[in-house]
Amino acid sequence: MVVAIDAKQVDGQWKVHLAGGSIPTDIDLFEWAKEVETRGAGEILFTSMNHDGTKNGFANEALAKLSESLNIPIIASGGAGNVQHFIDTFEIGKSDAALAASVFHFGEIPIPELKKELKANNIEVRL
Repeated sequence: MVVAIDAKQVDGQWKVHLAGGSIPTDIDLFEWAKEVETRGAGEILFTSMNHDGTKNGFANEALAKLSESLNIPIIASGGAGNVQHFIDTFEIGKSDAALAASVFHFGEIPIPELKKELKANNIEVRL
């Protein structure tokens, strides 16, 4: 099972948000991620509400912290704007997978080109 977690960095702390990011909580992202892993989650889909839709890159610092503290795969979501952003989330963010929407829907990044670039950077990908 994949558990989706939306979170926003507020005053230097990552807090879980509900309803697509519209309802803030006091729940710490990293504590909640550990809890859902304990409850049996097989993967976590983490969306940074600060990065979503910006096309300025993924929340790699938070992703790396999640990846280092958990024993399940992390899927990065929110912020992809170019091929380098994907490379960075795998290399810097230590993400196991990455998700994007608008850059694919509007043809800004052709998927075959992205896959070739990932492979050229020694990032495992199905061609």
